Amino acid sequence: MSFSVRTPPSRSAPANQPSARDIYSVARLNREVRLLLESGMPVIWIEAELSNLAVPASGHWYFSLKDGAAQVRCAMWKTRSAGVRFKPRDGMQVLARARVGLYEPRGEFQLVVEHLEEAGLGALKREFEQLKAKLAGEGLFDADRKRPLPQIPRRIGVVTSPSGAAIRDILHVLARRFAAVPVIIYPTAVQGAAATTEIVAAIETAVARAECDVLIVARGGGSLEDLWCFNDERVARAIAACPIPVVSGVGHEVDVTIADFVADVRAPTPSAAAQLVVPDGRAWLTSLAQTKQQLLRAVQRALRQQTDRLRNLERRLAISHPGARLAQHAQRLDDLESRLIAAQRSVSLQARNRLSQLTARFAANNPVHRIAAIESRRAALEQRLVHATRTRVVSLGQRLSLAMRSLNAVSPLATLDRGYAIITYGEQQQILLDAAAVASGATIQARLARGTVTATVTAKTKGTRR
Repeated sequence: MSFSVRTPPSRSAPANQPSARDIYSVARLNREVRLLLESGMPVIWIEAELSNLAVPASGHWYFSLKDGAAQVRCAMWKTRSAGVRFKPRDGMQVLARARVGLYEPRGEFQLVVEHLEEAGLGALKREFEQLKAKLAGEGLFDADRKRPLPQIPRRIGVVTSPSGAAIRDILHVLARRFAAVPVIIYPTAVQGAAATTEIVAAIETAVARAECDVLIVARGGGSLEDLWCFNDERVARAIAACPIPVVSGVGHEVDVTIADFVADVRAPTPSAAAQLVVPDGRAWLTSLAQTKQQLLRAVQRALRQQTDRLRNLERRLAISHPGARLAQHAQRLDDLESRLIAAQRSVSLQARNRLSQLTARFAANNPVHRIAAIESRRAALEQRLVHATRTRVVSLGQRLSLAMRSLNAVSPLATLDRGYAIITYGEQQQILLDAAAVASGATIQARLARGTVTATVTAKTKGTRR
């Protein structure tokens, strides 16, 4: 809050300088005080008792707000008072939103009221809006968590007062629209201090028993205070946690509660809630009658089609009677049988003739004589083969003996038998021909006629080849 204060003129100013004084008129003073108040004070909320209410023909309201220690004059212009939803009267406790000001013509301090509501009702509305914002922030009002209602419920649960007008309206509508669905009432108070606890307990009972597939939470109309139990956070959370689809039918069409936002479906009245949970029985009967007629027409059409098809088959049967076809087939069968017998006789005769021919040819070309001649020739060839083999073996044996003698004459092994040795050295076992090819200290092998000797070179002597 800030104020702008003008400095009063100095008393030490010379009397002959009137221009140095800032002299106010009353109108100016009141105007500047009003501007100071309006600019220095914010819009305020004030709760007090309303008194001295005056409503002139202009439509503006003039009244006072007071408490036990003070009072203040107030004005509410017609454009603002038209939005007040209750009839103010003296002695009523109200809550006002106002700007601080001054009525310049009389210099009276006053409040210019912009909004006015009943004090208790205003507190409830604020609490309502706060809870609504909180639950909306948690997503309890989101459309994606709303569950659809069953098309035809097996059983309907109703959480309401068993003696109120709401249950009578609900039962009347259900009996009129779809009387075949049973109804279970979960009795509870719907007004007063105990109502909240009982409503939550009734919803939890319905969930625990799991005997209905849609639940109506309802009560008749009333004031905001009467419906307040349906604005309680515990009731809202019980409805949100209920796995059964919930229809809220609380109050009249203009009444809105937190339960309406949390429920899966909101109905404006208990009767409307009953209409939402069941289909219209008369509409169903009409639809069933139409379906029956459609089915009857379809069956009749199918019967006509099958009758026409049967008649066509009868005509075709008359044209192509199986008796005539059987006679034709019997005649053809006799013909085929005669042809088959004649063919069999012809084939048998041809076979006998050929057999006779083959027998004569076989007798003329009997293989026994040829087999005897071939056997005689085989025996002669066998004797010649034995003789030639023996002769060949003797000849080859003689040649082999001569070759062995020649080989032994030039074989190094024969040289070894005369006392000579074959000297080898190195990893490749090369034959040592020159003493210069091996170094002193090297290992050499000497192959004798019988066995091998390994030796170490201790000395060597150069020589020339002959």
